[in-house]
Amino acid sequence: MLQARTANPTEDIAVNRRPLPRVAALVTLLTLAGCASLSPRAPLKLTILHTNDHHGRFWTNADGEYGMAARKTLIDRIRAEVAASGGQTLLLDGGDVNTGVPESDLQDAEPDFKGMSLIGYDASAVGNHEFDKPPAVLAKQRSWAQYPRLAANIYKDGRRMFEPYRVFERGGYRIAVIGLTTDDTQKMVLPANIVGIEFRKPADEAAKLLPELRGQADMVIAATHMGHYPDGNRGVNAPGDVEMARQVRGLDLIVGGHSQNPVCMAAENQRNEAYVPGQPCAPDRQNGTWIVQAHEWGKYVGRADFVIAGSSAERKIELVKYQLIPVNLMKKQADGKKVPYTELIPPDAAMRAFLQPFQANGEARLSAPVGSSDGALDGDRARVRKQPTNLGVMVARAMIDKTGADVALVNSGGVRDSLPAGNISYRDVLKVQPFGNTVAVVTLPGNDLLAYLQAAAKMSPGSGAFPQTAGVQMRIEGGQLMEARIAGQPIDPKRSYRLTITNFTATGGDGYPVLTRHPGYVDSGFVDADVLRGYIAARSPLKVADYELGSAVTCQVMS
Repeated sequence: MLQARTANPTEDIAVNRRPLPRVAALVTLLTLAGCASLSPRAPLKLTILHTNDHHGRFWTNADGEYGMAARKTLIDRIRAEVAASGGQTLLLDGGDVNTGVPESDLQDAEPDFKGMSLIGYDASAVGNHEFDKPPAVLAKQRSWAQYPRLAANIYKDGRRMFEPYRVFERGGYRIAVIGLTTDDTQKMVLPANIVGIEFRKPADEAAKLLPELRGQADMVIAATHMGHYPDGNRGVNAPGDVEMARQVRGLDLIVGGHSQNPVCMAAENQRNEAYVPGQPCAPDRQNGTWIVQAHEWGKYVGRADFVIAGSSAERKIELVKYQLIPVNLMKKQADGKKVPYTELIPPDAAMRAFLQPFQANGEARLSAPVGSSDGALDGDRARVRKQPTNLGVMVARAMIDKTGADVALVNSGGVRDSLPAGNISYRDVLKVQPFGNTVAVVTLPGNDLLAYLQAAAKMSPGSGAFPQTAGVQMRIEGGQLMEARIAGQPIDPKRSYRLTITNFTATGGDGYPVLTRHPGYVDSGFVDADVLRGYIAARSPLKVADYELGSAVTCQVMS
């Protein structure tokens, strides 16, 4: 049976539950003893530990990086160190436990939620990817997570679906943690998974709850899944942590996720995009609120050491030190060998033994070979969301091949990883397309197709909405579609064309126009990863040169 570490019940106070009888009893005893007033509280040394965007990485990768067993060792060490110095700890997560590694995806992230329970998380935000699976799976995951999952702005049938906040007692001080989830979730998941669910604006919900939280807590933390966008430059994304901190005064700390960045600032409102593991890290500061985020996948554990002193009316909260601690991250040397950036962290033996059966089960189901390639096909997040890539072209071409459509478009957020040179397994394919979306076709008049491609042209480079295409040549300048050709000819406004997209995009995912109600829309029912697997199998060994950019497959020019 799973044995999870739970917080001390005398230290954790549930929502809207205040231990007034205990306080009253204490006051009575002090009065009987002749005390005129309570003694000032000693300052609290509080260490906040945090992670985010786990995305199924319960096991190490091929280089031995990250993994929950090493994470547990690191967190246990820090807890022991802090306790020995008279301090207290709180462990938080910024959401998105689901989706990203097939060993986890095929098992509904059971090892991940149970593993986080064993590590002893105190609370977590709810991420948008927690809604990738049907409601029955979400219900199972909620039972596996033996820690509160917080979301103040998610409502189902008019009532909050999750606990909005939790108040923890540490060393005589109360720490409130409120959960908030991006309102972009509504357009990022399949509608069938969120029937009756509403994602309200996080900043509005935070502003409503802050007076209540300030009345009962010495420190207020927001565990969010909203994204860190430097200086609030969010493009097509919903407002993130920076904008909320500027709008809602009174949050002491935001522990974030969603944008999957190490939030280390090079200057005011300028994030260090070239951050190197092990370097010093300065968190963001907006309107009196500290903002932190620990990249993704458990690559780091963030550590924020605070000192809290004074009464609630005159409290002082000081950030003494902040670190991003790498979890066995590797760097490649000039000779090609990989060495750790920092001291290696051994895995916790009990955690590894608990996770091993899950890993073995996943490997057995994923080892089936699919095909091979003479080179790597690029699905790296940093590139596939900003420019066409050869993998983006191939994914789109596989959809055309399966459906016979004229044009294919796939949102780059649906391309989650690269394909390696050499042998390609089913595991590799599922890393690229882990969501189980289906491939749809819609027949459109040329003028409607042009309008749809114009909407695609406006999608900001860097966002998951950025289009990867096949079958069409587009010239885009400044977010405007200047020219579009199919088979070398301009699109005829009066002619009909067949466009293939995923059901996610067709339902308005990532802000695309909704096409599911169009009379020419048909959902094929083919799962996108199976379409890609069949395409690879039929054409192996793949030749990367067949998917190079600038060919008749696709052409995009961004100003």
